Amino acid sequence: MTGREGIVDAHHHVWDLSVRDQDWITGDELAPLRRNFTLADLEPEARAAGVRATVLVQTVTVPEETPEFLALAHGSDLVAGVVGWCDLTTPDVADTLAALRELPGGDRLVGIRHQVQGEPDPDWLLRPDVRRGLRAVADAGLVYDLVVRAPQLPATVRAATLLPELTFVLDHAGKPPVATGALRPWADDLRALAARPNTVCKLSGLVTEADVRSWTVSDLRPYTDTVLDAFGPDRLMFGSDWPVCRLAVTYQEVVDTARTLIGDLGEDERVRVLATTAERVYGL
Repeated sequence: MTGREGIVDAHHHVWDLSVRDQDWITGDELAPLRRNFTLADLEPEARAAGVRATVLVQTVTVPEETPEFLALAHGSDLVAGVVGWCDLTTPDVADTLAALRELPGGDRLVGIRHQVQGEPDPDWLLRPDVRRGLRAVADAGLVYDLVVRAPQLPATVRAATLLPELTFVLDHAGKPPVATGALRPWADDLRALAARPNTVCKLSGLVTEADVRSWTVSDLRPYTDTVLDAFGPDRLMFGSDWPVCRLAVTYQEVVDTARTLIGDLGEDERVRVLATTAERVYGL
């Protein structure tokens, strides 16, 4: 694939509530998400926005979801990669990863993710059993997606330092406090993570960290500028975070917003953010 042929959306989800509840969708603010969102819903929106390939990312910590996602990817000419879930703390995690690779669509498995943002232990990533699991992810040639809140960033820095053989991909820029306008300590912790050469960041999820009713591009720009300065286009990739982004924008609008925010970059740099960084990091 060549990035000039279209956008790679490095982060989106799907779910079917008749198959499995999404227990994180609670409260009035998230009520618009309490319905099914399928690849059939995504594809026309993505194609219309110039997207030619996507990465489907896990939503819940159950073992059944990843084989389902791999099967979806196997039957799709849009989904080029899957970031799945498995229990990193089990002694047989390497065998689990190998078994996933043997399933239909197993060749689309590109990474693993866990909802670290929901773990009460701020140092969960540093636990010996978790670190053993992360080494198995690296040994399998996969990357590890980090879904963390801003206060958890210091632990990600230590994890990336302890595991230089593993590529860590930071989802949603570490969820900065866009709604409040505060930059620190998030910016300092983000730069510390970016100083580790085995880290990459996603330009994703910022519209829903802002006030979804009144956000502007100007609200996002200080955070995007920080991310660009810290990681650079070679380690930054676009993700729509569809359908969560729909709380604030349409699919087309989230693509247009990303284009605006990286508009001062050169053409080759924009192509890296919008496509080729994701292709390289995920091996699409």
